[in-house]
Amino acid sequence: MAAPESRLAWGGVVDGFGDFETTREAASPAPLASQPRGADMLYSSGTTGRPKGIKPDLPGVQVDEEKDLMSRVFGVVYGFGPDTVYLSPAPLYHAAPLRYCAMTNALGGTVIMMDRFDAEGALRLIDEYSVTHSQWVPTMFVRMLKLPDDVRNAYDVSSLKVAVHAAAPCPAEIKRRMIEWWGPVISEYYAATEGVGITVINSEEALAHPGSVGRAVLGVVHICDDAGVDLPVGEVGTIYFERDEPTFVYHNDPAKTKAAQHPDHEWWTTTGDLGYLDAEGYLYLTDRKAFTIISGGVNIYPQESENVIINHPAVYDVGVIGLPDDDLGERPVGFVQLMEGVAPSESLAQELIEFTRNDLAAFKAPKEIRFIDELPRTPTGKLVKRTLRDQVLGRS
Repeated sequence: MAAPESRLAWGGVVDGFGDFETTREAASPAPLASQPRGADMLYSSGTTGRPKGIKPDLPGVQVDEEKDLMSRVFGVVYGFGPDTVYLSPAPLYHAAPLRYCAMTNALGGTVIMMDRFDAEGALRLIDEYSVTHSQWVPTMFVRMLKLPDDVRNAYDVSSLKVAVHAAAPCPAEIKRRMIEWWGPVISEYYAATEGVGITVINSEEALAHPGSVGRAVLGVVHICDDAGVDLPVGEVGTIYFERDEPTFVYHNDPAKTKAAQHPDHEWWTTTGDLGYLDAEGYLYLTDRKAFTIISGGVNIYPQESENVIINHPAVYDVGVIGLPDDDLGERPVGFVQLMEGVAPSESLAQELIEFTRNDLAAFKAPKEIRFIDELPRTPTGKLVKRTLRDQVLGRS
């Protein structure tokens, strides 16, 4: 990689760097003869391990020759433009908030940023600034839905044209309630920082295909077994996106780059998610491969029971992980953060297990419920199950 021609520091002196303000004042106001479009190099969230640097290929075009990928895909799908007022309730050091804010600015819109997510505060900003576009994670939806009715109804959200959500699967009942509240403005996409591919689903489709993350708008979805063989409709396997060009490499980690590629097709790539397709090509996520619980030789996807338990009125947050079991190898255990004012008890724990079994096969439900003060989540709302498991097992 070629060394940068100059290094500039802004807001203070840094050894080996020039001063940004001085350089800017000395620069000509005329456009540069060459302005190649760059690409961001971001890092994965690290929810399943050490964050990985994701290095994309440079576009090889000038900035006025072609829009960036975000603008070409999401800008068109969601109608971003000069009149957009975009609310970002998540921090900019995560990929999606950063890229959506950059896209909004690139297309001439306005960005409203929160220092940190607050359920009522977000509703207040939508009302105050007549927000048209926003992006959320399912945990934020849950937090807003669990506000008292009088608080939720105190704010006007009718300015919203698109409320995008991603980063984690949304329980079908939570999405249904959000559509009932905000109207058919809820839209979900499934993607990754790696840019392997994209699926999209709008409100109408979500009600017709509850639990799906949509159909592909970038790449072709393949569901494969551990040997890389395509699986039939309805069977769970690793999700690969087929593209007609290479998409990324992990920085300084050829082994992980290779592991993300299909064994027979270099341009089919995965981030390790599991799922299945229905007959109409709609994709459903089951969980990350790293989170799958193998209990008595049977695969259990904890997301299924999490999606049920979160709907119980006593539950504020929930995470299910596998813990060692002498008989079964692993057993599913639910960790529950209760709503304010709700006291933990053995009877409530059993009630939550039965509540889950009402919707799922008994073997999929947690064998045990443990109450916890707070679950370890990233500022974007992703549950860090690796941290939860380490805390429970006393690992540093």
